[in-house]
Amino acid sequence: MIFLRSLAFNVAFYVWTAVICVGILWSLLLPRRSMIRVITWYFGTVSWLERTLVGIRYEVRGREHVPQSGSFILAAKHQSAWETMKLHFLVNDPAIILKRELLWIPIWGWYAARSRMIAVDRGAKGRAVASMVRNARPVRDEGRPIVIFPQGTRVAVGAYRPYRIGVGVLYDHLKIPIVPMALNAGLYWARNSFIKRPGTITVEFLPPIPAGLGRAKAMQELEERLEAATDRLVVAAGGPATVRPKAAEPATAAVSETAS
Repeated sequence: MIFLRSLAFNVAFYVWTAVICVGILWSLLLPRRSMIRVITWYFGTVSWLERTLVGIRYEVRGREHVPQSGSFILAAKHQSAWETMKLHFLVNDPAIILKRELLWIPIWGWYAARSRMIAVDRGAKGRAVASMVRNARPVRDEGRPIVIFPQGTRVAVGAYRPYRIGVGVLYDHLKIPIVPMALNAGLYWARNSFIKRPGTITVEFLPPIPAGLGRAKAMQELEERLEAATDRLVVAAGGPATVRPKAAEPATAAVSETAS
């Protein structure tokens, strides 16, 4: 039954997405915020498909920790494509940090560019960091939340991957708080998995890490708190805790890297 429901969802999702990508091209001519509303409507239809065909729902905890005004860094766990389609329901007008090459994808890239996401040149390390900070500053000045996935990519539930320097550099240069966001979406919509499992995904915002702590302290606090909260949500839903190598210390790689 799960296979058949997953098959129905995947067919409906990809066909509907293809139709919408072409069908709402006219929205690129609208003011940016109006175009975002059209795209958010599409994300809402995907949520309906999830509920109806697969039985995936979600709940949000800790909304009181999300600042109501001013920019902040949303440091979110990244387990699947699911959370990328829910960000506009979770925070207001998010600017997601993504690799520049994604903007070159026909149609999809046009929407991302028009949404004014933060594109990063992932060439040499120093150039990537510099372009990220440079492109994030005007977003901060607009008061938009800046979304970054601290591990740099999707990480399967229970797997370990060290945190990258990017979130620490943004914290240092932008002088804004970090709001950690834990979730357990990978239990139901796993990375690169055809199967989608029914259940209720939990998203939890944690208390902000205030600006001004220093990169090393902020990175250590972020990793310790975000990993602990994510493990708690995953284990409560019947999944595995993260298997961390014995030699791994919180934020070791991120703190040891240098950037201007």
